[in-house]
Amino acid sequence: NWSGSLVVASLTGAFGSSFLYGYNLSVVNAPAVYIKKFYNETWQRRYGFSVDESTLTLLWSITVSIFAIGGLVGAIIVTPIVKFFGRKCTLLLNNVFAVTAALLMSLSLLAGSFEMLILGRIIMGIDAGISLSALPMYLSEISPKEIRGSLGQVTAIFICIGVFTGQVLGLPEIFGQESRWPYLFGAIAVPSLIQVVILPFLPESPRYLLLEKHNTSEAEKAFQRFLGKDDVSHEIEEVLAESRVQRNTKLVSILQLLRTRAVRWQVITVVVTMGCYQLCGLNAIWYYTNNIFSEAGISHETIPYVTLSTGAVETLAAVFSGLVIERLGRRPLLIGGFGLMIVFFSVLTVSLTLQSTVHWLPYLSIFCILAIIASFCIGPGGIPFVLTGEFFQQSQRPAAFMIAGTVNWLANFAVGLLFPFIQAGLQTYCFLVFAAICFAGATYLFFVLPETKNKTFHEISQAFAKRNKVALEMQEMNHYAAERKSSAEQESDFTSSVDNGETKKGIV
Repeated sequence: NWSGSLVVASLTGAFGSSFLYGYNLSVVNAPAVYIKKFYNETWQRRYGFSVDESTLTLLWSITVSIFAIGGLVGAIIVTPIVKFFGRKCTLLLNNVFAVTAALLMSLSLLAGSFEMLILGRIIMGIDAGISLSALPMYLSEISPKEIRGSLGQVTAIFICIGVFTGQVLGLPEIFGQESRWPYLFGAIAVPSLIQVVILPFLPESPRYLLLEKHNTSEAEKAFQRFLGKDDVSHEIEEVLAESRVQRNTKLVSILQLLRTRAVRWQVITVVVTMGCYQLCGLNAIWYYTNNIFSEAGISHETIPYVTLSTGAVETLAAVFSGLVIERLGRRPLLIGGFGLMIVFFSVLTVSLTLQSTVHWLPYLSIFCILAIIASFCIGPGGIPFVLTGEFFQQSQRPAAFMIAGTVNWLANFAVGLLFPFIQAGLQTYCFLVFAAICFAGATYLFFVLPETKNKTFHEISQAFAKRNKVALEMQEMNHYAAERKSSAEQESDFTSSVDNGETKKGIV
């Protein structure tokens, strides 16, 4: 049941968080020419001569890719923030980063400082790194388990809507002009301010209130608001039962996770899928769509309108993936998505190489770019995050997501920084690099990845047990035995300790 509070919380949270992440992926495309001109004029005013082409390329690459470094910082600092302030308050406080970044970037032209634009991109990256962890956590904890998957898909869909909005506002009729490009960055403050106005009237995560703040009355009120019913005793008892089962659980550190043989191939698979998720070339297309279409022979006046199709295709493909993932499974969509990207990257390379000889080949290039985006969003675009959650048990999951997030943002930074130089060196053959990465990823997943649809952690561990060279019994008998106990064992221990006269605190 989708209560009014649940709908408002999901839309407001996503609009002020994941929407901004998608928006900042595409917003640098349209004003790229004007921003480079601004860099050159600022350099000439300061030093008395124009900046050379290689330095200008480096400055622009840093401007684009520094967003990922900020994202890495945000992903690292989000864990203590959500623990201390809570999920909702973290989303609210995160708007300080967004508004600060919007002011710095929008005022950079007026101040004549390109450093303000670069600093704003870093701060906006921190906002993205925090929101992409805090938002899914908040939504998963406020939603009924029956619709948790559907509600989680709101995050991905709003990323796509953000990308599309950045493309629309970048049109020449709106902000895609030399005098107006700062407004593109100033618009970032609007979703943040809307979130600041609405989100305080919604409850905090009831699980956070109950398990970490031990505030039963506020947790009950939060459950009533989000579930749209008065009797939430079943939900309260369900969370308390989970707390009793996991009362001895200790979080596994990153180093401990890397040393655990029983999940070694799960960790490797997460690193490979997350690395391929970024290195497969889609971010290069988002960051440099205008340049790619220009190389394809599209006129400068037509490019902004052709670019709109990429955001629309991405949104439709993301919705389609959410509808079929539980029917087709993770493995076919992931491997099939990479496989289709290999095909279309190869065709795109041929098309770009021969476009001067055949007049209709530029249109084939456009089709290939749209097909690459659709192939990515159908499979590789969201499944790596799903697999990270499914491969590991509760105590291992934070460390696993930390590893996945680090690989994700570092690879994002590498693509944004290196792609202009790869494109300059290989010309029309640059996309063969991404085709090779997709091929390597698809080959690895074909031989290693089991299907995880509708499987428990025990069944997934069993699928990896032979490859990890650890008998399944050994996986269950490691020094984290307290973490591995079943609900029945935990309740047995609890009953035994009560019989022995031990005092148990915090048990309702």
